[in-house]
Amino acid sequence: MSSDSYPYPVAVSRLSEGETSREPQNARAIKWLLDQSGGSIVVVTPRKDFDGASLKRLVADPRVMHLSWRGFSTGSRSGHRVLYAWPDRQHLNDLWDVGADALVVIEWDDQDTAEWISEANPVQLFNGHAVQPAAEAEGPGASESLPNGVEGILDYVASMAAGYSSGLKWNEEDKLKADMMNRPDRWVPITVEQVRAKCRELGMRPNDIDTIAGYLQRRKDGRRFNVRSSYRDFQFN
Repeated sequence: MSSDSYPYPVAVSRLSEGETSREPQNARAIKWLLDQSGGSIVVVTPRKDFDGASLKRLVADPRVMHLSWRGFSTGSRSGHRVLYAWPDRQHLNDLWDVGADALVVIEWDDQDTAEWISEANPVQLFNGHAVQPAAEAEGPGASESLPNGVEGILDYVASMAAGYSSGLKWNEEDKLKADMMNRPDRWVPITVEQVRAKCRELGMRPNDIDTIAGYLQRRKDGRRFNVRSSYRDFQFN
């Protein structure tokens, strides 16, 4: 599997129907990773203390580096084969655009992983079979043009975010929030999923996609934003 965000083998091990233990799920992830070529193995768990016999045997190997979320950094993944156990949505977002040789995620909550699977297009490992990556990762509405200038707004925001190593800056966020309040007519026909799909198509970071989609959802819920005075009256042309 290869994509702009994950140009190396990626898989996710998922709990299969009828499984009452996480152990087979862990074992599938380990086997897949060991079958991949690349550098040494890094195992990442939420804490250093965890349950799982097969994972404990793996991290007991002196050639394997074991890290917790607290001790983990982007550089820890570069040039390694990485097993990432039970990440939540935020930690999945942090996997974007890293230089691992191979990556396997052990899923904990399928609601947390749904968006990431759509973006990463991984091999999905189940009991007795694997679902191979789609020929092309698909996103709902990804190819449709968004009306009322929203297409151009998202393209502008994506280009600005791409220029920063940490993603979207506060001033671009304030511009978006101000426009959503000052031009509600522009955003009424746009769905949150359309925004997500377009942002993915534009190659935005998962954290930035969540931020923009979250703003639109909040407006649709009738909520208002606090915007700094310099952008309070701002509207995109």
